[in-house]
Formats: sequence, C-alpha cells, structure tokens
Amino acid sequence: MTPIDDHPLRYRLANELHARPFPVAQVPCTVAFLAIKKPGPSQGGDRQDDIAHLINLLDRHGAPHPQPDATHYAGQIGRYWLKWEQHTEFVTFTAISQNVSERAFNPADFEVFPPDWMMASPGQRITSALLRVVPRPEDEVVRNLLPDWFEPESLAVSRVLDDAAICASDFRIDPAGHMRFALFVSDGTGERRVGRIIQRLCEIETYKAMSMLGFARVKSLTPRIGELDQKLTALMGEMTDGGKHPDDMLPQLLKTSTELETISARCSFRFGATGAYEAIVNQRVKVLREERFMGGQSFADFMMRRYDPAMRTVKSTELRLQALSDRAIRAGDLLRTRVDVERSAQNQALLESMDRRADQALRLQRTVEGLSVVAISYYAVSLVSYLLYPLTSAGISKGMLTALVTVPVILAVWVGVRRIRRRLE
Repeated sequence: MTPIDDHPLRYRLANELHARPFPVAQVPCTVAFLAIKKPGPSQGGDRQDDIAHLINLLDRHGAPHPQPDATHYAGQIGRYWLKWEQHTEFVTFTAISQNVSERAFNPADFEVFPPDWMMASPGQRITSALLRVVPRPEDEVVRNLLPDWFEPESLAVSRVLDDAAICASDFRIDPAGHMRFALFVSDGTGERRVGRIIQRLCEIETYKAMSMLGFARVKSLTPRIGELDQKLTALMGEMTDGGKHPDDMLPQLLKTSTELETISARCSFRFGATGAYEAIVNQRVKVLREERFMGGQSFADFMMRRYDPAMRTVKSTELRLQALSDRAIRAGDLLRTRVDVERSAQNQALLESMDRRADQALRLQRTVEGLSVVAISYYAVSLVSYLLYPLTSAGISKGMLTALVTVPVILAVWVGVRRIRRRLE
C-alpha cells in the first residue's frame, strides 16, 4: 500500500463514534440514574471538578481511575456497573445492579450514590431516576401493576422495539425525589437491546429536563418582554403623531433597544440549547418505535400533550424577542430619517438666509461702488485741476477749468472701476 500521511485527528475522530457504548443489562436489574447540571450559563464549569467528583465515588469502592482528560468512563464499583458521561452542560451517572428489590422503586436502590457525595457535587441535580427492569408477565398483570406504581392520569405506557419490551412512566417525581420507569422485557430480548432501551429512557428524561430550563427562562422573561413591547408600541405611536421632538424620544428608544439586545444575548445560548435538546428528545422517542399498550397513552402522546406546548412557548418567545429587536431597529431607522428630514429643512432655511444676505451684500457693494466713484472722482478732479492751473493765465477762470475737467474725470474713474470689477469677477 502506498504510504500516506494521516490527518492528526483521523483516529481520534473515528474512535469518538465508538467512545460511548450502550450499557449491557441482564434481566432483572435495577438502574439508578443521576444527571448533574454544572454551574455556568454555557460551558458548565471546570471539567476537572467533574472528574474529581467521579474519582471520589470510585475511591469509595477501590475502582480504577479514568484518564485525566476523559469524557466518559465505564467500570464495576462494588455490585454496580457504573457508566459516567460528561456533556457540555451536565454529567450523568448510570449505575446498574443485577437484581431488583422486593419493594418496587425502593429508595434504598439509590444508595449507590451516597448523600454526602451528592452534596459535594460541583453542580446541582437536574434529574434522577430509578428504573425497574423485570421479565414481562401477562399483559393483564402489567396493567394491574401500573396503577400501584404510577399516577394513572399522566401514565405513559407502550410496547417498544417491535414488542421487545413494555415501557412505562408517569414522568413525576416520587416522594424520594426520583423519576420512575418500569421496563417489562419480553423473552428472547438480548442484554444489549435491553441496555439500549435503558439508555434511551435515561436520555429522554435528561434532555427533557434540560430543555425545560428554556421554558423556565421564558416564564421569567415574559412579563418584562411584555413591558418592552408596550413601551416600543407607545414610542412608535408618538413618532406617528409627531407630538414629541426626536431628541426627546431618542434616549427612550436607545434604552429599549439596548435592553432587548441584552436579553437576546443572555438567552441566545439557552434558546439554542433548548432547540437541540428538544430535537434529541423527539428523536429518542421516535427510535423506540412505540406501539400502544391496551389503548393507553404512549410516550409520544405524553410529549405531544405536555412537553410540546412548553417547547412551542420557548420558540414563540424567541421569535417574539427577535421581532421586537427588529421593530426597535426599524423605529431607530424611522427616527433617524425624521431627524435627517428636519435637518435638511434647517439646512434649506439656512441656505435661503445666506442667499438673502449675499444679495444684500451685493447691493451694498454696488452702493459702495457708486460712492467710491464719487470719492475717487472728487480727488481726481482736484488733482487734474491742480495740473491745469497754469492755463488760467490764458484767461480761463479756475472755476471754468474745474467744470471742464469734472465730467471727463468722472467718466474715466467710472470706466476704470468697472474694468477692475470685471477682472475680479
């Protein structure tokens, strides 16, 4: 084979597709699931804190440590098989025990995560769940068990993966603080398929909880967005009526626009994450390939009735916020146009005033020019008279001599001034 240089990320990217394998679970088993939301609006805190928290749990069981830069881990801790995954905003712990308690959804099954260890977490619990995985009995037995374990009003139950199992949950937090999922596995379903179903159910719950953070953010912002909407509408009305000067409206418009942009910037990550999480939830429900169980509500029905309206509220608020920002921009453009029109009118009035002043100056200049001709002529006549005084000896009087030279001198001065003005023009 011809040698060729590999891209430095080739193996790393290829291995990433296989880095998070599905768990393998035998029936019966109990699954304790914990998802911790890391602090911070986007990146979620320090990754090393998450690894240190995992190592703290592993050390309690004498289990080997992960690599310092690991983003996932799988191994045995005592009688539990543990899977740890690190995501952008949260970390998850999945502990599988190959047995079930006599009491369904016994809070003691969650003791794999000690209370003091959870209190030392670098984040906060966003969700936790107990999954009871048992062999599938008769359908009538399943129907009789579900009302004892779940709230009938919100119960979602369906056959999944071509009748490989029956999944059930009411998506409510029980008195111990955990979600409950029941999984009745049909005979012949492999342990890897069981592990995939468990993984999908945990992902549905986790991403559902994470996407609801966007709904909580929207509920807190809705009153303020409504106030800004009313304020912007009032400003547009004032601009239409023309009752206020633009200089009075500009500070209010700038304040409103700035606040809208600030809200958009602070919520952009949460809105984007909510949309991504919603897509994952819907995709995970779809791949279960649900079939109705005895006419009951399926997981897809539950999401359509309870979950989708919340997500639509988030989307509508995002669109509303964007529309308000666009309106504020258009209002600014209109106000700027109004200012430009008023400025043009002021400039036009100024130009007209300058034209009037220039015309007055021209008239004054012509008046001064006539006076200048008279003054210059006066001195010129005096000078010429002095030059011609010797002619008085020939019998011409001084007055007559002055009278004779006055008109020619005035004409000469006037012609000279006119020539000078033409040259200057």
